[in-house]
Amino acid sequence: MTAEGNDIAEQFGRLEEQITDLGRVLARQATSLDRLVDADRARAAQAKAGADLPLLVDLLALYADARTCAVSAAEEADRAAFEALADGLDRLITGRGGTLVVPVAGDGFDAAVMDAVDIRDAPGESARRTVADLVRPGLRVGQRSVRAAAVIVYR
Repeated sequence: MTAEGNDIAEQFGRLEEQITDLGRVLARQATSLDRLVDADRARAAQAKAGADLPLLVDLLALYADARTCAVSAAEEADRAAFEALADGLDRLITGRGGTLVVPVAGDGFDAAVMDAVDIRDAPGESARRTVADLVRPGLRVGQRSVRAAAVIVYR
């Protein structure tokens, strides 16, 4: 075989290796895409099935307890730990399809997601029908109020 023939054979060999490598890359990408599509379908099926309401209600109770412990903790380290726990539970509830209803003082009263458990005289006309204090947080799943937030309202 001539030098030119060896050079062409060598180029074809490299081309064959490159095509083989490209085939491997495409196969890996196709596998990755299949996994992403399967994961997306699983998420869509879970969302269609709806949130796990009993779990979300239990997580809400844990969240409320963690917030209460954070407020009443005597030590700053304990307070920080309970706040971190409550923040983690908030993310977990949100990740499971729930939304916490945590009105703060001054928010307008919304009967769709809040229960007025007590009333106080308003300090001024502009404070009427606003939240004075939060007693217990609430929970929404989609447009549905699963647990209404318990609030004290100015009259």
